Amino acid sequence: MTTPSYTRKDFQTDQEVRWCPGCGDYTVLASVQGFLAELGRPREEFVFISGIGCSSRFPYYVNTYGMHSIHGRAPAIASGIAATRPDLSIWVVTGDGDALSIGGNHLIHALRRNVNIKILLFNNQIYGLTKGQYSPTSEVGKSTKSSPFGSIDYPFNPVSLALGAEASFVARTLDMDRTHTQSILRAAYEHPGSAFIEIYQNCNVFNDKAFIQLTGKEERVHNRVDLEHGKPIVFDGGAKAVVMRGGEATIVESSSVDPKAIVVHDETRPDPSIAFALSRLSHGPYGPTPLGVFRNVERAVYDHEVQVQIEAAKAKLGDGDLNSLVRSHGTWTVEASSSNGG
Repeated sequence: MTTPSYTRKDFQTDQEVRWCPGCGDYTVLASVQGFLAELGRPREEFVFISGIGCSSRFPYYVNTYGMHSIHGRAPAIASGIAATRPDLSIWVVTGDGDALSIGGNHLIHALRRNVNIKILLFNNQIYGLTKGQYSPTSEVGKSTKSSPFGSIDYPFNPVSLALGAEASFVARTLDMDRTHTQSILRAAYEHPGSAFIEIYQNCNVFNDKAFIQLTGKEERVHNRVDLEHGKPIVFDGGAKAVVMRGGEATIVESSSVDPKAIVVHDETRPDPSIAFALSRLSHGPYGPTPLGVFRNVERAVYDHEVQVQIEAAKAKLGDGDLNSLVRSHGTWTVEASSSNGG
Protein backbone atom coordinates (compact mmCIF):
# COMPACT_ATOMS: atom_id res chain seq x y z
CA MET A 1 0.00 0.00 0.00
CA THR A 2 1.46 3.35 -1.06
CA THR A 3 1.60 6.28 1.35
CA PRO A 4 -0.64 9.15 0.24
CA SER A 5 1.23 12.23 -0.96
CA TYR A 6 0.27 15.63 0.39
CA THR A 7 1.52 19.18 0.02
CA ARG A 8 1.27 22.16 2.32
CA LYS A 9 -1.65 23.39 0.20
CA ASP A 10 -3.71 20.36 1.29
CA PHE A 11 -3.54 21.69 4.86
CA GLN A 12 -4.46 25.27 3.98
CA THR A 13 -8.06 26.46 4.29
CA ASP A 14 -10.00 29.01 2.25
CA GLN A 15 -10.05 31.40 5.23
CA GLU A 16 -8.16 34.68 5.01
CA VAL A 17 -5.27 34.55 7.47
CA ARG A 18 -5.86 37.55 9.69
CA TRP A 19 -2.81 38.32 11.76
CA CYS A 20 -0.91 41.58 11.74
CA PRO A 21 1.52 41.84 8.81
CA GLY A 22 4.90 40.59 9.93
CA CYS A 23 3.55 38.54 12.86
CA GLY A 24 5.58 35.46 13.74
CA ASP A 25 2.39 33.38 13.69
CA TYR A 26 2.56 33.27 9.89
CA THR A 27 5.88 31.44 9.97
CA VAL A 28 4.69 28.99 12.63
CA LEU A 29 1.56 28.27 10.58
CA ALA A 30 3.66 27.56 7.48
CA SER A 31 5.97 25.30 9.51
CA VAL A 32 3.06 23.28 10.90
CA GLN A 33 1.28 22.96 7.55
CA GLY A 34 4.47 21.83 5.84
CA PHE A 35 5.21 19.37 8.63
CA LEU A 36 1.72 17.83 8.46
CA ALA A 37 2.06 17.35 4.71
CA GLU A 38 5.33 15.46 5.18
CA LEU A 39 3.68 12.89 7.46
CA GLY A 40 1.59 11.42 4.64
CA ARG A 41 -1.37 11.09 6.96
CA PRO A 42 -4.97 12.06 6.07
CA ARG A 43 -5.92 15.48 7.39
CA GLU A 44 -9.09 13.97 8.87
CA GLU A 45 -6.90 12.26 11.47
CA PHE A 46 -5.65 15.54 12.96
CA VAL A 47 -7.43 17.79 15.45
CA PHE A 48 -6.34 21.31 16.43
CA ILE A 49 -7.85 22.83 19.57
CA SER A 50 -7.17 26.41 20.63
CA GLY A 51 -8.16 28.75 23.42
CA ILE A 52 -8.39 32.53 23.11
CA GLY A 53 -5.78 34.91 21.74
CA CYS A 54 -3.98 35.72 18.50
CA SER A 55 -2.48 32.22 18.23
CA SER A 56 -5.88 30.67 18.86
CA ARG A 57 -7.12 31.57 15.38
CA PHE A 58 -4.95 28.68 14.24
CA PRO A 59 -7.75 26.08 13.73
CA TYR A 60 -9.38 28.35 11.11
CA TYR A 61 -6.26 28.16 8.97
CA VAL A 62 -5.39 24.45 9.17
CA ASN A 63 -7.54 22.19 7.01
CA THR A 64 -8.13 19.52 9.64
CA TYR A 65 -10.72 18.98 12.31
CA GLY A 66 -10.50 21.67 14.95
CA MET A 67 -12.16 23.94 17.43
CA HIS A 68 -11.64 27.49 18.67
CA SER A 69 -12.57 26.82 22.27
CA ILE A 70 -12.68 28.55 25.66
CA HIS A 71 -10.10 30.81 27.25
CA GLY A 72 -7.45 28.61 28.88
CA ARG A 73 -9.47 25.40 28.56
CA ALA A 74 -8.02 23.96 25.34
CA PRO A 75 -5.95 21.27 27.17
CA ALA A 76 -9.08 20.06 28.99
CA ILE A 77 -11.09 19.78 25.77
CA ALA A 78 -8.17 18.11 23.99
CA SER A 79 -7.83 15.65 26.89
CA GLY A 80 -11.44 14.60 26.43
CA ILE A 81 -10.88 13.94 22.74
CA ALA A 82 -7.69 11.99 23.46
CA ALA A 83 -9.46 9.78 25.99
CA THR A 84 -12.27 8.92 23.58
CA ARG A 85 -10.44 8.96 20.22
CA PRO A 86 -6.92 7.66 20.72
CA ASP A 87 -6.69 7.07 16.97
CA LEU A 88 -6.41 10.82 16.30
CA SER A 89 -3.40 13.13 16.47
CA ILE A 90 -4.46 15.95 18.77
CA TRP A 91 -2.74 19.34 18.97
CA VAL A 92 -3.33 22.32 21.25
CA VAL A 93 -2.39 25.82 20.11
CA THR A 94 -2.20 28.40 22.87
CA GLY A 95 -0.41 31.57 23.93
CA ASP A 96 1.49 32.68 27.01
CA GLY A 97 -1.57 34.46 28.38
CA ASP A 98 -4.11 31.78 27.48
CA ALA A 99 -2.01 28.87 28.79
CA LEU A 100 -0.19 30.37 31.75
CA SER A 101 -2.78 32.71 33.25
CA ILE A 102 -6.39 31.53 33.18
CA GLY A 103 -5.36 28.15 31.77
CA GLY A 104 -2.48 27.38 34.11
CA ASN A 105 -4.08 24.48 35.98
CA HIS A 106 -5.40 22.82 32.83
CA LEU A 107 -1.92 22.98 31.31
CA ILE A 108 0.03 21.49 34.21
CA HIS A 109 -2.46 18.69 34.85
CA ALA A 110 -2.54 17.64 31.19
CA LEU A 111 1.25 17.39 31.35
CA ARG A 112 1.20 15.64 34.73
CA ARG A 113 -1.25 13.03 33.47
CA ASN A 114 0.76 12.54 30.26
CA VAL A 115 -2.30 12.83 28.03
CA ASN A 116 -1.40 12.13 24.40
CA ILE A 117 -1.73 15.71 23.17
CA LYS A 118 0.86 18.02 21.66
CA ILE A 119 0.83 21.55 23.09
CA LEU A 120 2.27 24.45 21.10
CA LEU A 121 2.69 27.49 23.34
CA PHE A 122 3.30 30.64 21.29
CA ASN A 123 5.24 32.90 23.66
CA ASN A 124 5.45 36.54 22.57
CA GLN A 125 5.67 37.79 26.17
CA ILE A 126 2.66 40.09 25.72
CA TYR A 127 -1.13 40.06 25.35
CA GLY A 128 -1.49 40.81 21.65
CA LEU A 129 -5.20 40.33 20.95
CA THR A 130 -6.23 42.70 23.76
CA LYS A 131 -3.67 45.24 22.58
CA GLY A 132 -0.47 45.08 24.53
CA GLN A 133 -0.92 44.35 28.24
CA TYR A 134 1.86 42.51 30.09
CA SER A 135 1.52 38.72 30.26
CA PRO A 136 2.71 35.96 32.64
CA THR A 137 5.99 35.81 30.70
CA SER A 138 6.69 39.54 30.38
CA GLU A 139 9.92 40.59 32.03
CA VAL A 140 10.01 42.53 35.29
CA GLY A 141 9.88 46.25 34.53
CA LYS A 142 7.93 45.79 31.28
CA SER A 143 6.13 49.06 30.51
CA THR A 144 2.72 48.45 28.93
CA LYS A 145 -0.80 49.90 28.93
CA SER A 146 -1.58 47.90 32.05
CA SER A 147 1.80 48.55 33.70
CA PRO A 148 2.76 52.13 32.75
CA PHE A 149 5.36 52.27 35.55
CA GLY A 150 6.75 48.85 34.71
CA SER A 151 5.48 45.39 35.62
CA ILE A 152 6.36 44.21 39.11
CA ASP A 153 5.20 40.63 38.41
CA TYR A 154 7.86 37.91 38.28
CA PRO A 155 7.43 35.95 35.04
CA PHE A 156 7.06 32.25 34.44
CA ASN A 157 9.77 30.26 32.69
CA PRO A 158 7.46 28.00 30.60
CA VAL A 159 10.05 25.26 30.09
CA SER A 160 10.84 25.13 33.82
CA LEU A 161 7.12 25.03 34.56
CA ALA A 162 6.55 22.11 32.19
CA LEU A 163 9.50 20.18 33.62
CA GLY A 164 8.22 20.84 37.13
CA ALA A 165 4.89 19.34 36.09
CA GLU A 166 6.78 16.15 35.07
CA ALA A 167 6.04 16.61 31.36
CA SER A 168 7.52 13.69 29.44
CA PHE A 169 8.49 15.83 26.42
CA VAL A 170 9.61 19.45 26.67
CA ALA A 171 11.18 21.57 23.95
CA ARG A 172 11.76 25.14 22.79
CA THR A 173 12.10 26.61 19.31
CA LEU A 174 11.85 29.89 17.38
CA ASP A 175 9.16 31.08 15.00
CA MET A 176 11.54 32.17 12.25
CA ASP A 177 13.61 28.97 12.20
CA ARG A 178 11.33 26.69 10.17
CA THR A 179 13.83 23.85 9.87
CA HIS A 180 14.37 23.69 13.62
CA THR A 181 10.66 24.07 14.34
CA GLN A 182 9.72 21.22 12.02
CA SER A 183 12.33 18.92 13.57
CA ILE A 184 10.88 19.66 17.02
CA LEU A 185 7.33 19.09 15.73
CA ARG A 186 8.31 15.69 14.37
CA ALA A 187 9.97 14.66 17.63
CA ALA A 188 6.84 15.70 19.52
CA TYR A 189 4.58 13.86 17.08
CA GLU A 190 6.57 10.65 17.46
CA HIS A 191 6.57 10.91 21.26
CA PRO A 192 3.95 8.78 23.07
CA GLY A 193 2.20 11.04 25.56
CA SER A 194 2.07 14.76 26.21
CA ALA A 195 4.49 17.04 24.42
CA PHE A 196 5.09 20.68 25.33
CA ILE A 197 6.77 23.03 22.85
CA GLU A 198 7.46 26.65 23.71
CA ILE A 199 7.76 28.70 20.52
CA TYR A 200 9.34 32.14 20.85
CA GLN A 201 7.05 34.18 18.58
CA ASN A 202 7.64 37.79 17.69
CA CYS A 203 4.79 40.30 18.09
CA ASN A 204 6.01 43.09 15.84
CA VAL A 205 3.24 45.47 16.95
CA PHE A 206 3.32 45.29 20.76
CA ASN A 207 6.63 43.58 21.59
CA ASP A 208 8.87 43.80 18.56
CA LYS A 209 12.36 42.31 18.67
CA ALA A 210 11.76 40.66 22.05
CA PHE A 211 13.89 37.75 20.86
CA ILE A 212 16.56 39.73 19.01
CA GLN A 213 19.31 38.17 21.12
CA LEU A 214 18.44 34.81 19.55
CA THR A 215 17.42 35.99 16.08
CA GLY A 216 19.71 38.92 15.30
CA LYS A 217 22.53 38.11 12.89
CA GLU A 218 25.24 39.28 15.28
CA GLU A 219 23.56 38.36 18.56
CA ARG A 220 22.46 34.78 17.84
CA VAL A 221 26.00 33.53 17.32
CA HIS A 222 26.80 34.32 20.95
CA ASN A 223 23.46 33.45 22.57
CA ARG A 224 21.87 30.49 20.85
CA VAL A 225 22.61 27.27 22.74
CA ASP A 226 21.46 24.33 20.60
CA LEU A 227 20.67 21.18 22.57
CA GLU A 228 21.51 18.03 20.61
CA HIS A 229 21.02 14.62 22.15
CA GLY A 230 24.31 12.80 22.80
CA LYS A 231 26.48 15.83 22.07
CA PRO A 232 28.44 18.16 24.38
CA ILE A 233 26.66 21.45 25.01
CA VAL A 234 28.89 24.06 23.41
CA PHE A 235 28.05 27.30 21.61
CA ASP A 236 29.48 30.60 20.38
CA GLY A 237 31.47 28.74 17.76
CA GLY A 238 32.65 26.26 20.37
CA ALA A 239 34.22 28.97 22.52
CA LYS A 240 31.78 28.47 25.39
CA ALA A 241 30.38 25.39 27.08
CA VAL A 242 27.99 24.31 29.80
CA VAL A 243 29.15 22.43 32.90
CA MET A 244 27.36 21.38 36.10
CA ARG A 245 28.59 22.92 39.34
CA GLY A 246 26.80 22.39 42.62
CA GLY A 247 23.69 21.21 40.84
CA GLU A 248 23.53 24.30 38.63
CA ALA A 249 24.22 24.60 34.91
CA THR A 250 27.05 27.08 34.44
CA ILE A 251 28.54 28.68 31.33
CA VAL A 252 32.34 28.62 31.06
CA GLU A 253 35.03 29.21 28.49
CA SER A 254 35.54 25.87 26.74
CA SER A 255 39.30 26.20 26.99
CA SER A 256 39.13 26.60 30.76
CA VAL A 257 37.77 23.11 31.55
CA ASP A 258 38.53 19.50 30.80
CA PRO A 259 36.38 18.49 27.79
CA LYS A 260 35.08 15.60 29.90
CA ALA A 261 33.50 18.13 32.28
CA ILE A 262 31.28 19.58 29.57
CA VAL A 263 27.67 18.40 29.86
CA VAL A 264 26.71 15.84 27.24
CA HIS A 265 23.03 16.39 26.58
CA ASP A 266 20.80 13.42 27.39
CA GLU A 267 17.16 14.21 26.69
CA THR A 268 16.15 10.68 27.71
CA ARG A 269 17.51 10.96 31.27
CA PRO A 270 14.68 9.87 33.62
CA ASP A 271 15.66 12.38 36.32
CA PRO A 272 14.64 15.86 35.05
CA SER A 273 17.08 17.73 37.30
CA ILE A 274 19.71 18.45 34.63
CA ALA A 275 17.04 19.39 32.08
CA PHE A 276 15.62 21.76 34.69
CA ALA A 277 19.06 23.22 35.36
CA LEU A 278 19.48 23.84 31.62
CA SER A 279 16.13 25.62 31.53
CA ARG A 280 17.47 28.01 34.20
CA LEU A 281 20.46 29.13 32.15
CA SER A 282 18.24 32.05 31.20
CA HIS A 283 14.87 33.17 32.50
CA GLY A 284 13.79 34.23 29.05
CA PRO A 285 15.40 35.06 25.71
CA TYR A 286 18.20 37.09 27.27
CA GLY A 287 21.82 36.07 26.89
CA PRO A 288 22.75 32.43 26.24
CA THR A 289 19.45 30.55 25.89
CA PRO A 290 18.96 26.83 25.15
CA LEU A 291 16.82 25.73 22.19
CA GLY A 292 15.87 22.17 21.34
CA VAL A 293 14.52 19.17 23.23
CA PHE A 294 15.12 19.38 26.98
CA ARG A 295 13.39 16.12 27.91
CA ASN A 296 12.02 13.13 26.01
CA VAL A 297 11.18 10.17 28.26
CA GLU A 298 8.60 7.40 28.15
CA ARG A 299 6.01 6.71 30.82
CA ALA A 300 2.41 5.52 30.97
CA VAL A 301 0.11 7.45 28.63
CA TYR A 302 -3.14 8.56 30.22
CA ASP A 303 -5.55 7.82 27.38
CA HIS A 304 -4.00 4.40 26.81
CA GLU A 305 -4.48 3.55 30.47
CA VAL A 306 -8.11 4.69 30.23
CA GLN A 307 -8.68 2.29 27.33
CA VAL A 308 -7.04 -0.52 29.31
CA GLN A 309 -9.46 0.06 32.18
CA ILE A 310 -12.45 0.16 29.81
CA GLU A 311 -11.46 -3.12 28.17
CA ALA A 312 -10.90 -4.71 31.59
CA ALA A 313 -14.36 -3.59 32.70
CA LYS A 314 -15.90 -4.98 29.52
CA ALA A 315 -14.18 -8.31 30.03
CA LYS A 316 -15.51 -8.52 33.58
CA LEU A 317 -18.97 -7.02 33.18
CA GLY A 318 -19.74 -7.20 29.47
CA ASP A 319 -20.53 -4.27 27.20
CA GLY A 320 -23.38 -3.15 29.44
CA ASP A 321 -26.51 -1.22 28.66
CA LEU A 322 -26.70 2.39 29.84
CA ASN A 323 -30.50 2.44 29.59
CA SER A 324 -30.78 -0.62 31.83
CA LEU A 325 -28.25 0.81 34.29
CA VAL A 326 -30.18 4.06 34.67
CA ARG A 327 -33.37 2.14 35.39
CA SER A 328 -31.84 -0.60 37.52
CA HIS A 329 -32.91 0.75 40.93
CA GLY A 330 -34.02 3.85 42.74
CA THR A 331 -36.31 5.04 39.98
CA TRP A 332 -39.77 6.52 40.27
CA THR A 333 -42.56 7.69 38.04
CA VAL A 334 -44.04 11.17 38.23
CA GLU A 335 -47.68 11.30 37.18
CA ALA A 336 -49.39 14.51 36.22
CA SER A 337 -52.23 15.40 38.58
CA SER A 338 -55.52 16.79 37.35
CA SER A 339 -56.97 19.99 38.73
CA ASN A 340 -60.59 21.13 38.76
CA GLY A 341 -59.56 24.70 39.20
CA GLY A 342 -61.34 26.87 41.77
